[in-house]
Amino acid sequence: MSPHDPELWAGFDEMTAEDVAGPVWDEPVPLNPRGQLPVFPVDALPDWLGAMAAEVAEETQTPVDLAGCLALAVLGTAAGGRVIVHVRGQWREPVNLYTAVALPPGNRKSAVFSLMTQPLLAAEKALVELTAPQRAEAAAAARMTKAAAEKAAAKAANAEADKRAELTAEAVSLSQAADQATVPAEPQLVADDITAESLTTTLAQQDGRIGILSPEGEIFEIIAGRYSGAPNMGIFLKGHAGDMVRVNRMGRDAQHIERPAITMGLAVQPEVLDSIGQIKGADGRGLLARFLYSKPESLVGRRNLTPQLLSADTAAAYSQKLGHLALTLAAWTEPAELALTPEADAVLLAYQRVTESRQDKGGSLRPIIKWSSKRDGAVARIAGLLHLATHPADAWTRPIAAETMAAATRLGDYFTAHALDVFDAMGADPAQDAAHTLLTHLRETRTATFTKRELFRGLARGDFPAMSDLDPALALLEEHGWVRQQPPPPRTGRGGRPPSPRYETHPRTTPGV
Repeated sequence: MSPHDPELWAGFDEMTAEDVAGPVWDEPVPLNPRGQLPVFPVDALPDWLGAMAAEVAEETQTPVDLAGCLALAVLGTAAGGRVIVHVRGQWREPVNLYTAVALPPGNRKSAVFSLMTQPLLAAEKALVELTAPQRAEAAAAARMTKAAAEKAAAKAANAEADKRAELTAEAVSLSQAADQATVPAEPQLVADDITAESLTTTLAQQDGRIGILSPEGEIFEIIAGRYSGAPNMGIFLKGHAGDMVRVNRMGRDAQHIERPAITMGLAVQPEVLDSIGQIKGADGRGLLARFLYSKPESLVGRRNLTPQLLSADTAAAYSQKLGHLALTLAAWTEPAELALTPEADAVLLAYQRVTESRQDKGGSLRPIIKWSSKRDGAVARIAGLLHLATHPADAWTRPIAAETMAAATRLGDYFTAHALDVFDAMGADPAQDAAHTLLTHLRETRTATFTKRELFRGLARGDFPAMSDLDPALALLEEHGWVRQQPPPPRTGRGGRPPSPRYETHPRTTPGV
């Protein structure tokens, strides 16, 4: 047939672009519509504290979120149990916080922790040295009282009948004095890997306060029951709220902690945040709602190899002010109450109205209503810490200013955005992360078409141990319009293994290919 024969081209006019190039692609739906999370507003911190966080982040080439959250945690450790914010009426907030920053391995978390916590450890060492004579004297007095009681008891046992009653009374009195003699424990400001039982004992020994500052998330494993076999979170709940603790166990001395104040500053791997929602009772009992979360973007692969180093002046100012605050407040037995100026109270009240309105049905905070119910209290606590950092020498003699409360609300907004993302991930379909992994791989390799088998071979085995593990993620990508499966080729009838399914990727995934 000649190429000019009209029959050859009959019906060509009815052919569409879809017949020639395949179906037209629709706009793909984002896998995570929440968008980029805000960066920690380091300028909301007082100058000396913000400068330290910013310069530590620069030298270590880590997100400023890590050093910023740690700045709040070290302040909470220095002041925990010693300062309370009196908002209005009966509403009072202690200034201890629970913060958790999610960063993958290789982000120099330990270096940041070392720089930010060093003044606290130095203050702890100084407290140990300062109280050494007092502890030595108490230990000697306790030994002498015990020895006198034992001697009196022996004397009473061997006494003549007419003197036994008098000597027995004396022995009983000395025995009671020996039982009541106590030796103060070495001062401790910071703990790391600690069980719930040991934490309760430590709180009792340290006048009700301790900071758990760790570049790892092992504390969540402990809460989940690493040692006990069952979740044990009671002390962590009460230690955040400041609720009284009374412990009575067989064979142990009773423990009474009137106002426990635990501060936590943790750095965890992102998957830890996704999994803590699985701890039995963590959500229902409110543990998850007590944390201020941060999920910064890792800088690995984009780090400056010759960064500006932490200046000696910044480090010295940080060490001096934080150390002075920790040593001053350590000597207090009763907490100071920080009041609000009328203007600061107005700022917080306006913030409360926003929180309340967004918790209603359809509101942006409705999905995290347990967390957002503690949001205003967290802002009040942060305001107390910022006030202490603004006036480290005499903060307890003046009220919290409106500017300080406004800075605290900015931090409250930051933590709200990150909490929304964290709780969204906790409740997300497990295929969500896997789909992100596949989409990132397809973009990086600029893959226009692929078979399921080819995709499996090109991926890390740790992410997808078996080829069938790809199915939920591929289905989600197809549902969102990022890939589509091509029709299988006709079977030849000769048997054998069917061909691996073939997919196309959306042109947005591979621009220019």
